[in-house]
Amino acid sequence: MTIWDIFGGRRRRRARLMNQPTPPDWGAILQRRVPFVGTLPAADRDELFAKMRVFLDEKVFEGCGGLELTEEIRVTIAAQACVLLLHRETDFYPDLDTILVYPHAYVAQGKHLGPDGTVTEGRQVRLGESWAQGVVVLSWDDVVAGAADVHDGHNVVFHEFAHQLDNESGPGDGAPALPRPSMYLAWARVLGAEYQHLLQDVHRQRPNVLDAYGATNPAEFFAVATETFFEKPVPLRRQHPELYEQLRLFYQQDPAGIQATEPGADQTE
Repeated sequence: MTIWDIFGGRRRRRARLMNQPTPPDWGAILQRRVPFVGTLPAADRDELFAKMRVFLDEKVFEGCGGLELTEEIRVTIAAQACVLLLHRETDFYPDLDTILVYPHAYVAQGKHLGPDGTVTEGRQVRLGESWAQGVVVLSWDDVVAGAADVHDGHNVVFHEFAHQLDNESGPGDGAPALPRPSMYLAWARVLGAEYQHLLQDVHRQRPNVLDAYGATNPAEFFAVATETFFEKPVPLRRQHPELYEQLRLFYQQDPAGIQATEPGADQTE
């Protein structure tokens, strides 16, 4: 069997999965757990469900800390992970094999690099993490909380899967694999400047629509910017138009255009 047979078989399998009907219980699960999906145009929801079928077929979920995995858990996580894949040519997080799900925030040994370069080591309470090779770890409680409010700017699944996208181009540095080489110059200029701006705002305790955690390092900046792009797109576009445009070009989505028309959407930040 040649490598072309292997990849050809994978493409055919994925095409077959994407053309299968959506399981009837997904709509109720997502209406309850991931209201963001309800804000998407119908065509985007159809594409999302198609990509979810491939994602759920290819990735292994494991419950940790006594958590019993259910279809609701798998579908809730898959939906949010696949939002980041809409409208884009994708290999469905090729470096990812396994999603580990804890019932609550968990404690792990690790290092933390602060904005000033200070490294601290020790046991840390975590809501999720993304490993460079093969694994995403999530707290189910925080998956639920992050998805419940589509406008609060915090979504642990968006955050950790943005790290997976970042790692596809090499060690996570805030520069994922962009659609065209010509995009890297503007990406580096805009995201570099916005990262420095956030560092200054955190240092001077000035408000910013981007969470202060994004000042940790460029990789965390990209992950935080992704959360903000999807959950607070209108204020992000207004306050940081160049950053919004770079993310729009990368994700090939315009959530501000959708959210601006929602009744009761927060437009004031």
